Amino acid sequence: MNELKGDLPEGFKMTELGPLPEEWEVVRLGEVGKTIKGRKPQQLTEDLKEGSVPYLTAEYFRTRNVSKFVPENVKNFVKVDKDDIVFIWDGSNAGDVFTGLSGALASTMIKIDPEGDINKKFLYYYLKTKFLLFNTKTTGSTIPHVNKNLFYNLPIPLPPLPEQRKIAAVLSAIQEAKEKTEAVIDATRDLKKSMMNYLFTYGPVPVVDAENVPLKETEVGMVPEEWEVVRLGDVADFKNGINFTANQKGGKGILTVDVLNMYGESIYVSLNNLYRVNKVIDKDYLLKEGDLLFVRSSLKREGVGWTSLFKPKDEPVTFCGFIIRARLKDKSILPEYITNYMRTDTARTNLVSSSGKVAITNINQGMLGNIKIPLPPLPTQQKIASMLSAIDQKIEAEENKKKALEDLFKTLLYNLMTAKIRVNNLEVGV
Repeated sequence: MNELKGDLPEGFKMTELGPLPEEWEVVRLGEVGKTIKGRKPQQLTEDLKEGSVPYLTAEYFRTRNVSKFVPENVKNFVKVDKDDIVFIWDGSNAGDVFTGLSGALASTMIKIDPEGDINKKFLYYYLKTKFLLFNTKTTGSTIPHVNKNLFYNLPIPLPPLPEQRKIAAVLSAIQEAKEKTEAVIDATRDLKKSMMNYLFTYGPVPVVDAENVPLKETEVGMVPEEWEVVRLGDVADFKNGINFTANQKGGKGILTVDVLNMYGESIYVSLNNLYRVNKVIDKDYLLKEGDLLFVRSSLKREGVGWTSLFKPKDEPVTFCGFIIRARLKDKSILPEYITNYMRTDTARTNLVSSSGKVAITNINQGMLGNIKIPLPPLPTQQKIASMLSAIDQKIEAEENKKKALEDLFKTLLYNLMTAKIRVNNLEVGV
């Protein structure tokens, strides 16, 4: 444990950034970083051709999709490579910083080239800690932009170069682990989508046996011959949720499922952050285990009709008026099976098309009742639900791992940049 000299640990000095090691300096961003502002190229195209490069705009940072490209023969643009630091100067994301991009830089961004004894990745990670500072200090009445004086005078802690490299290497290792976890999550989601298409067509049979499964053409596509096709309205009763005033919503009353609790990887409704409604309700509005909930109204087309399943809590729970409840009448129908089917592309397409509108944002009980469901025997339903549940559990485990890595990254980012944790004695490949 360090001996204290006054209020400072041994080997530390007081700086404008607080206590820092004696061998660390404090420099200004303008002293260690040369900036190059992007510009709109003289010519753009929507076609990706050999030799052309992506045009990186604010749209890219929102969607990760490139819609325009700079042709090979255009020379008047600012090119960035994957190891360059890109800083957004104007727009709603002003103050955010990126690396790993390759293309032509739009005029709302700048490239930062480190100068002198500062490691590029170290500078990038330090700037990541300052997003809120830059974003809250932006100026501009219509289009926010970063305050130039704040930017160039930003104080930066500067450890010796070997320590900078080690700090960057530690943070990069966590970042790479997070990216690998995200890749696993994406691959598992794709697997689930493929499995759902397969299972609701052939049933839970090995792929090698699929060609031997006798199929029949139905309103929901090809299904095994022994399966039935039923209307959801014939096997379930529907009820709209409760309505209430803003004054009735708060910390008192009955727990209430909201639309925001409906969306998630799990087929089950998220029972975290439920609000309460201070209103006396009929017992028929209380949710029971196995109740299916459908989003009745959504601002976005892809959100309407989304289905989740209710699991009981340790106290009564009801549901809001933007949700429709379906309660199955037949015990030989598994709620988990129906929920999974209602999340397939086929079911959602049928639900949307049943409205007769292109941009559906609302559904009603009649639309839900007319949805056709392929219905195998109960043991088959159970197998399908179990197989998909195993994939859900894998996704949840990877999501938890990703969250843990994100928390670790944030903690280390702060502690390493303030010297609360030192890497001098770590063996880190740099």
